[in-house]
Amino acid sequence: MRADARRNYDRMVAVAAEVVAEQGAGASLEEIARRAEVGSATLHRHFGGRVALLEAVFESSIEAVCARADELQDYPKPLQALTIWLHDMVGHITTVHGLGPALMMSAERGSQCHQRIRAAGQSLLDRAQKDGSVPADVAISDVLQLLNGITLASDSDTAQADRLVDLVIRGVAPGAS
Repeated sequence: MRADARRNYDRMVAVAAEVVAEQGAGASLEEIARRAEVGSATLHRHFGGRVALLEAVFESSIEAVCARADELQDYPKPLQALTIWLHDMVGHITTVHGLGPALMMSAERGSQCHQRIRAAGQSLLDRAQKDGSVPADVAISDVLQLLNGITLASDSDTAQADRLVDLVIRGVAPGAS
């Protein structure tokens, strides 16, 4: 990428992060282009559309979530490791305005960001299923969809989100105390 194109790209991502923080994942692409002082065509040439732009904005956030799953791989109790990660994930989504809907949009399209989150959660779920604390028929896609619903229902209320995650865990692993 040429230096000027790279500067435009970086500026569009930075501005998009600001606008999405203000307005959510449905923020106007035209507004983002205007604030970044580029044409709408430039924005579309770099990203192709909303989902790719949102993925660029949230890539570092997703990296942190995936790194947390890696840290929890050696946690002695697999169900607790999964529970900690789910709480971290929902806390992260509720504090990063627009991330939940953006992740669902990326999931619908099979994006790289969603695949990374799915793989991170799957590795923790696999451990909990291997030790028998979570039934084998529980799918990570269902758990992540429940998390998205929790974040949408909680509207940035992390205490309520945490309570709802605990209810999900009780439903997913009814034998756990």
